[in-house]
Amino acid sequence: MTTESNSALFEPVEIGPVTLRNRTIRAAAFEGLGKAHSVTDALIDYHVAIARGGVGMTTVAYAAVEQRGLSFDRQLWMRPDAVAGLRRLTDAVHKEGARVSVQLAHCGNMAHSEVCGGRPQSASEKFNLYGPTFPQAMDEHDIRRVIDAHVDAVSLAREAGFDAVEVHAGHGYLISQFLCPWTNIRRDQYGGTLQNRLRFAREVLTAVKREAGSDIAVLVKTNLRDGFEGGIELDDAVVIAKAFEQDGVDALVLTGGFVSRAPMYVMRGSMPTRVMAEIMDDPMLALGLKVVGQKLIKPLPYESRYFRNDALAVRGAVKLPLVYLGGVDSGPAAHGAIADGFDAVGMARALIREPDFVDKIRRDPSYASPCDHCNFCAAQIYTRAASCHHREPPSPKLQALLRKDMAK
Repeated sequence: MTTESNSALFEPVEIGPVTLRNRTIRAAAFEGLGKAHSVTDALIDYHVAIARGGVGMTTVAYAAVEQRGLSFDRQLWMRPDAVAGLRRLTDAVHKEGARVSVQLAHCGNMAHSEVCGGRPQSASEKFNLYGPTFPQAMDEHDIRRVIDAHVDAVSLAREAGFDAVEVHAGHGYLISQFLCPWTNIRRDQYGGTLQNRLRFAREVLTAVKREAGSDIAVLVKTNLRDGFEGGIELDDAVVIAKAFEQDGVDALVLTGGFVSRAPMYVMRGSMPTRVMAEIMDDPMLALGLKVVGQKLIKPLPYESRYFRNDALAVRGAVKLPLVYLGGVDSGPAAHGAIADGFDAVGMARALIREPDFVDKIRRDPSYASPCDHCNFCAAQIYTRAASCHHREPPSPKLQALLRKDMAK
């Protein structure tokens, strides 16, 4: 039996052509620290602190592969002008002994027209309340453009010094919108059956793997369940994982939840919608959050390793490396995921609370993060940086609103 004392958590692990110094990965949770779609000193400092804190690999979140995939000014955009800043980031992380990955993403129907330069696009023309947007259905020319944009992004990632790329195929972003039968109501070769809905993702991954070659690892973030009726369920997730394995990806990052329908499915805990409303720039959205926020974004109970059972079903179906994500907030949780047969563990909120969380569980295998899962960090990411209210106390007014939502 594997125990904390003989767990492989702090042993090196190979993911494709890349060797990590240990099996911990900073998950690609949006930092909110970019500016004009480029790297800032604050973003570099954030990832350096996590690398210095002992993580095996840190992942830079939500780098759009093209302008049409953008939602926010603080979101990165993979373009030649951004390479110099990205290289500063990768060089700084490498000096701390960690590897660094960049998450390649496209927001699809959650892109904002004033930022993305046009009408948002998605698998189908179906209203998205979250935006709110009414996207344009992508035609085959658009599909080819986005595939090519992923290829260009991998090339830029190599130039910028990244060790790996993570293709975002979960959480209700563009690739996930093609996979999900609720957002994909197409009647061509990209819609209908699961195999057809998989086509776009597989074409992206085939092209990405070809460009990545033998020097960049390719990970894919994929949902175990979308978290709402009519979305991807576990049986579908197993089929999807097997397909991605056939496409030769180097690892899967297992997650869940669909931002526009089940946002709390991925995070669990409370959601301070009153805080979100107070700091939001759009007055109409802020009013909606104040009135019905707790009904639209319903809290879900938090528990350690809340995706464990679903993730184990995928572990039993594929042989490629799997990264366990979801509720890794203590030494026992991290060691337990490795004992379950996962090759690495991903974490986000524990590292937002304590950038040196990995070193703390190295020194004390029983250590538990003091994160209270209030999700204040997540409530801020669309308008401010994803900071912990314990590390950077907000104003008294926001503190009071946070307490009200946590009491629900």
